[in-house]
Amino acid sequence: MADNNIKKYRKPLNINIGMVFFLIIMIYILICTVMYFTSKHVIGYEVMTGSLSVSNVYEGIAIREETIVTSTGSGYVNYYAREGEKVGCGNVICSIDETGQLKDMMTKETQDGNSILSSQDYSEIKADFTDFATTYDNSNFQTAYDFKYAIESSVLKYSNRNLLKNLSELTDQSNAGLISLCNSPASGIVIYSIDGYEDVKAEEVKKEWFDKSGYEKTQLINNEIVDVGDPIYKLTNKEEWSIIIPVEKDRIEELVEEEYVRVKFLKNQCESWGRVEALNGADGETYIQLFFNNSMVTFATDRYVNIELITDVESGLKVPNSAIIEKEFFLVPTEYVTKSGTNVTDCVLREVYSEDGTMSTEALPVTIYNEADGEYYVDDDSLRIGDRILKPDSTDEFTISKVANLIGVYNINKGYADFKQIQILNQNDEYSIIKSNTMYGLVAYDYIVLDAESVEVDEFIYD
Repeated sequence: MADNNIKKYRKPLNINIGMVFFLIIMIYILICTVMYFTSKHVIGYEVMTGSLSVSNVYEGIAIREETIVTSTGSGYVNYYAREGEKVGCGNVICSIDETGQLKDMMTKETQDGNSILSSQDYSEIKADFTDFATTYDNSNFQTAYDFKYAIESSVLKYSNRNLLKNLSELTDQSNAGLISLCNSPASGIVIYSIDGYEDVKAEEVKKEWFDKSGYEKTQLINNEIVDVGDPIYKLTNKEEWSIIIPVEKDRIEELVEEEYVRVKFLKNQCESWGRVEALNGADGETYIQLFFNNSMVTFATDRYVNIELITDVESGLKVPNSAIIEKEFFLVPTEYVTKSGTNVTDCVLREVYSEDGTMSTEALPVTIYNEADGEYYVDDDSLRIGDRILKPDSTDEFTISKVANLIGVYNINKGYADFKQIQILNQNDEYSIIKSNTMYGLVAYDYIVLDAESVEVDEFIYD
């Protein structure tokens, strides 16, 4: 007999724990991804001490009292004084040789193998090479040519000293009048170059002067032929000189107020104090003119001088300008703010009225953001224009009506955007230097919102 009680066997439910955990993790990741792309992101910035990077390096135009001396005859010019050397009135600077005999004599000395330079001469030239090697800058290759001419001038000066001893033989009887000596008309520093700026006045300065692409400097070369009236050298005889520099408009007043500023000359890294004056140029622009009473000899051959102004750098807390915001606050007399509660919270006593018109007071907590001239800057979260508050232990009343703005940032140390007032000491296009350790302000290592426009006051920060 068949058994009709046979039941179908049900397989037990086998739950794969690994798959469950995988699904949970996937759901969690999906939720986090959605929240990330749908929530507002606030980037924080850690406040550190620092200073602003201000460019104080300038290239200026040197203005000196310079006198160009011209030739009174025609012929080959031969120099005996070294460029940059101080000469006295009446000293022999050069000679004009109508026949070229001095040039022939020098050529003959060289061909005969006679040394025209002493060991002392070689030592001085070697020292010049050492100085040039330590100050040379690839970005200003023109100085290599200037150095070349300076060395040539030095060598010719040394060699011509020996020829100078024989000049008396060449200038007697048959050669009389063919070789003439040129004596310095005054004492000063002798320079063997001209550039057209010798007679300019400081007030004639214009922007084009600082464009070196059009600048031309003519070297006066030994043994070259000159005509009557041609420039043969120039003299500068005053130690007082000046440098004109183009400066940003917002720095002109700052430098003028300093009166004197410390200047570093980048050519030799030496420093000097310069007297500061504002100068109105011929083009209507305002420049800075620095006056010196020393160092002129060092830069007598330079028209363009690179300098660095060493000024006091304002230091403090460095914050990005994007973090700074201006916010409006109510002004409340300090005597109307009192303490309340176990946490001694700042509060004001505000008048409130019930439905039946009965007046009472409530202690309304307020946050103080600044104090000035006997008034507190308080937030507008609870107070409104027209609210009346009472002075503690008095019947005097004050109506909320005055408002004022404060400059500040949002501090996020506590997880929400807490406004903190700042005092800006200095500022450029990207950063501001603010005063540290001020009441109601910031301290080093505080975290602030990088973009102040991205949050509201007291907004909770989740990032």
